[in-house]
Amino acid sequence: MITKELLSPKSIVIVGGSDDTRKTGGSALKNLIDTGFRGKLMVVNPKAENVQGIKSYPSVEELPQVDLAILAIPANSCPDAVDILCSKKGCKAVIIFSAGFHEDSEAGAQLEEKIVKIVNKAGASLIGPNCIGVLTPEYSGLFTKPIPKLSRDGVDIISGSGATVVFIMEAAMQLGLKFSSVYSVGNSAQLGVEEILKHMDETYEHGVSSPVKLLYIENIGKPEMLLKHASSLIKKGAKIAAIKSGYSEAGSRAASSHTGALASPDKAVSALFKKAGIIRCFSRNELVTVASVLMYPKPKGDKVAIITHAGGPAVMLTDVLSVNGIKIPHFKGAQADKLLAKLYPGSSVANPVDFLATGTAAQLSDIIDACEKDFDVDSMAVIFGSPGLTTVYDVYDVLLEKIAKCSKPVYPVLPSVVNVKDEIEVFQSRGGISFPDEVTFGQALSRVISTKEPELDFQLPPVDKKMIRKVIDESANGYLSPEKVQKLLDAAGISRAKEAVAADEISLRRAAKDLGYPLVMKVIGPVHKSDVGGVVLNVTDDETLLTEFNRMMKIKDTTSILLQPMLSGTQLFAGAKREGGFGHLIMCGLGGIFVEALGDISTALAPVSKHEASDMITSLRGYKIIQGTRGQEGVNEVLYNETLRRLSALCKVAPEIFEMDINPLLGNSRQVIAVDARIRIEKE
Repeated sequence: MITKELLSPKSIVIVGGSDDTRKTGGSALKNLIDTGFRGKLMVVNPKAENVQGIKSYPSVEELPQVDLAILAIPANSCPDAVDILCSKKGCKAVIIFSAGFHEDSEAGAQLEEKIVKIVNKAGASLIGPNCIGVLTPEYSGLFTKPIPKLSRDGVDIISGSGATVVFIMEAAMQLGLKFSSVYSVGNSAQLGVEEILKHMDETYEHGVSSPVKLLYIENIGKPEMLLKHASSLIKKGAKIAAIKSGYSEAGSRAASSHTGALASPDKAVSALFKKAGIIRCFSRNELVTVASVLMYPKPKGDKVAIITHAGGPAVMLTDVLSVNGIKIPHFKGAQADKLLAKLYPGSSVANPVDFLATGTAAQLSDIIDACEKDFDVDSMAVIFGSPGLTTVYDVYDVLLEKIAKCSKPVYPVLPSVVNVKDEIEVFQSRGGISFPDEVTFGQALSRVISTKEPELDFQLPPVDKKMIRKVIDESANGYLSPEKVQKLLDAAGISRAKEAVAADEISLRRAAKDLGYPLVMKVIGPVHKSDVGGVVLNVTDDETLLTEFNRMMKIKDTTSILLQPMLSGTQLFAGAKREGGFGHLIMCGLGGIFVEALGDISTALAPVSKHEASDMITSLRGYKIIQGTRGQEGVNEVLYNETLRRLSALCKVAPEIFEMDINPLLGNSRQVIAVDARIRIEKE
């Protein structure tokens, strides 16, 4: 619950306020005073009657009514103080800077739990503990510096780390990026990243609210809430970029299937972000650069004009954009010749448009006008620094003018952070946001252009829900028998190969007669069949059938032999893995032994739409094999797409599915058919 007192308090008390601005309580008080908080300020400090010129009370019990309390006192003193504030002083918002709670010990966790119960009972908001505070247009409730310039059309940031958000703000301010609000949620005892984002979604007004949201997340405790409100915000017109730290695989648990080995919590994070339309970043610098790109209008397409007075940076920007699939159209013809005539000899308008180190502000204006009106591009990147010989105020004035007037976004790359430091400061003071490095900018622009909006409304293929539930409800935890796997595949509408199970020679001969040669034989029992010699292909006669049967039945853990017709096609893979609160990761790739050998896997978070399934398939590095290459027959992508969506629908009806492999799926131009499948269920 986010109260109006947290967002816009009329009175604030610093409990533990001090004259010493090197202490958190003293620094927070100074920030409130220096930024001109217009409401009533109070302090609780039993050792002083006035603190930094503000009236001080000896205890919280002697305070008058107060909207917001900021606590900078020892952890063990916080519960009693919060209790008095919320029950007797009408306090509806609490920010706790103090550490020593659940991040420290079990005793600290109990203190934190007690505080949450108090604020919940009072219908109050709690930020922290163990945080640096809150910054809104109404007040600066932080104990740190810097305090960035606030603007209602700046960015909102929510961070699980106090120190990190300070570093992010510092990096952002160097680009001219402004903030609208800052929330450091610390331990997220009551309000975490998800709850703050939920509030931003529920109160969002396009054209009024901050257009860009930045997230620094250390733990996603409520993935469904994050997905729901992030995708809703983006559909309303907002843009979101986020860092989720802790993405290494060092802590990944062992798994018994291909899917389990290839899936990971971090893949679930990436899949959630992609599904929501969140741009995932991996560093502070990348985050603020993406945010700065997002503050400009989004280009309508992927064609970029590069305008430069320096060749090298233009080549590097061309490289990074091209590698990421962004187009740099070649300019030629009458309009290109007309523009070239306005530039100095030696200039080039081919794109990049290089108007030399001697290029002028007037020439830059002509180039931008041509890109706006005459050339088929969707955005412009202007690289303009200085060798330090002259000032470039006039050039940056032109940039500001064109940024404001052009229908296509104009991105200023201003690399001379020393030579024209003063000009850049003036540019940014007038609302300009600039980029010091062309490659970092190019990577960010590529991410922005390639990120798709979330798809919220779509239908999954119909499945036999009654049969699926019957099989799951009647099964114990662990791997299902082949017969039950077959029933689930049939109920989900996933095409599968005809098959039979043989445990003796009589059933073996009967199965071979029913299925017909050539056959495939596979052991039932061992998990990784190929590793133990438990797969035999292209069995064409009774003698080989019997010989291999007798050999395979001696393999450890083998209970029987599965027989299937020998089919032909490209080996594909489809799988699912339940990943905690994220739900199921649906996966696809090339099948057979290539699954783990190549690691060429695409993932999406269930439920999977038709467009998401298509993206999964086409983003594979081995996609050319699926299309068909060098005379090899291609795979029916419509059927492969449907198989992935049916797998997604199966997991929705049967959330107990913990791991599922369909490997291989055999695909050709006529069919995509499951040859082997394993399903492991784990009931909560």
